[in-house]
Amino acid sequence: MAAARDQAPQEAARGARCPVCGRPVEAAARPFCCRRCAEIDLGRWLTGQYVLPGHPAEEDGEAAISPDHPLDRGPGLG
Repeated sequence: MAAARDQAPQEAARGARCPVCGRPVEAAARPFCCRRCAEIDLGRWLTGQYVLPGHPAEEDGEAAISPDHPLDRGPGLG
């Protein structure tokens, strides 16, 4: 049974394609085909070509979190 679980990710990756160029994914660079495509993708994130939707940050660089937000409480307080 463990062998079947170990093979599942490899079988799924066989049909996987690089999100940058569309070539087949290589295990060493997963989820990309090579280091070059991984670096291209990172550059797109760093230059703002990729963004996640959400509320804009405050002008001073800190996000506005309500006092009731679970991340605003210390460990064990939420």
